[in-house]
Amino acid sequence: MKTNNPLRRRGIVLPVSAIVMLALMFVVSLVGIVGFSPAEALDYLWQGVSGGDTNVIYWNLRLPRIVLCVLIGAVLSVSGATYQAVFRNPLTDPYVLGISSGASLGAAVAILLGLESSFFGVGLMALGTALITVLLIYKIASIGNRMHTATLLLTGVCFTFLATAVVSFLMVINQDKMDRIIFWTMGSFSTVAWSDVLILLPVAVLGIAVVLFHSRDLNLLLVGSETAKSLGVEVERVKKILLFCTTLMVAFAVSACGVIGFVGLVVPHCVRLVVGSDNRLIIPYSVVAGGIFLLLCDTLARTVLMPSEIPVGSVTALVGAPMFIYLLYKSKKRF
Repeated sequence: MKTNNPLRRRGIVLPVSAIVMLALMFVVSLVGIVGFSPAEALDYLWQGVSGGDTNVIYWNLRLPRIVLCVLIGAVLSVSGATYQAVFRNPLTDPYVLGISSGASLGAAVAILLGLESSFFGVGLMALGTALITVLLIYKIASIGNRMHTATLLLTGVCFTFLATAVVSFLMVINQDKMDRIIFWTMGSFSTVAWSDVLILLPVAVLGIAVVLFHSRDLNLLLVGSETAKSLGVEVERVKKILLFCTTLMVAFAVSACGVIGFVGLVVPHCVRLVVGSDNRLIIPYSVVAGGIFLLLCDTLARTVLMPSEIPVGSVTALVGAPMFIYLLYKSKKRF
């Protein structure tokens, strides 16, 4: 029996997409400086799950990198979709708004203060500076109940330059820690471990669950604050909850791998072209699409110039920057 419900019809594709993502994770785990056959990889996976001896390169280096890559891709894309709904602007994402740069500033300060040994120390410092950034951007770009597009984008660009300038200054006066700070500014998965995955996983699951729970409210926010209020949405409360949860996810993502730009811009836009403007579909599809997108970008980053690596942030920027210019061009009449 056929159904005309688009949520159900398109929802069938979601588990298929998730299976494709898992299969892709397995395939890319075979590729690298040290290659593995499918049989070897399956054996190492079984040994790792069952507690036996396994290949160190596969289990302790490549696999956590792939899992964390998918997690962060999901976090950044969901955060981007949420920002676009809250600010009612398809051109926003954590990177464009300067929130990722604000989080990297906090991470850099934490490194200089000797908190690098504690992930939560770096994560909490990144969260603090990211929250300050999003609060200031929200206040500066708001005109009554409206968010002015040009002001929003210009404010985000200014905060990005400001955070980058402060981080650069910190690197100059602390050259002994320059390499570690550069890691945060370029984005890389080269030093991740299972501990990073275990710390980010609950934050990501909780944050994405909260956004999914409020996906109907996001639809109403897109129509307008007054309309949302008339339909029973506590607009300011919902905005604060969503901005806090998404900023929390972005801060911990930056703490794990540094600044990776444009994922939150490219992925939600592409998902919206496929499934429409309903956030009840955009959010779950962004989880899968974001994971796949960043996984492919990181695979290119670590394999194109083997044995050297390209910062994954450079790869995402090569895709995202032209997309951002295209969206700006399409939207210029509204500025």
